[in-house]
Amino acid sequence: MSDDLMNAIHWNEDGLVPAIAQDATSGQVLMLAWMNREALAATVAEGRAVYWSRSRGRLWRKGEESGNVQRLESLRVDCDGDTLLLAVEQVGGIACHTGRAHCFYRELADGAWVVTEAVRRDPASLYGGEHE
Repeated sequence: MSDDLMNAIHWNEDGLVPAIAQDATSGQVLMLAWMNREALAATVAEGRAVYWSRSRGRLWRKGEESGNVQRLESLRVDCDGDTLLLAVEQVGGIACHTGRAHCFYRELADGAWVVTEAVRRDPASLYGGEHE
């Protein structure tokens, strides 16, 4: 990626930008993760979602353990340049480390968080005990 394209992004004080993954077909918001310059460049070069894992302190290729890769279909930046939107093909239909289709499976109802989405696959079978 060119410096001009990278410089159009308003990176936070940690050199990161939020990246929202959205199913390219349904429009369902799948998850939010973070990218640094290296992750963004790898995402564009590889045609798949590559994020910066704050907990691991390294690049994280979505699906590297679970096989639930996110194939990049399009990439957008918002009007302020401080959020990325990735339209992806979610291979395997599971984006969340809990084994659900997406990470936004709890909804506020009557003052409590209610689980609205079923687990599609046991996370232990995806990660062997370690979560993405």
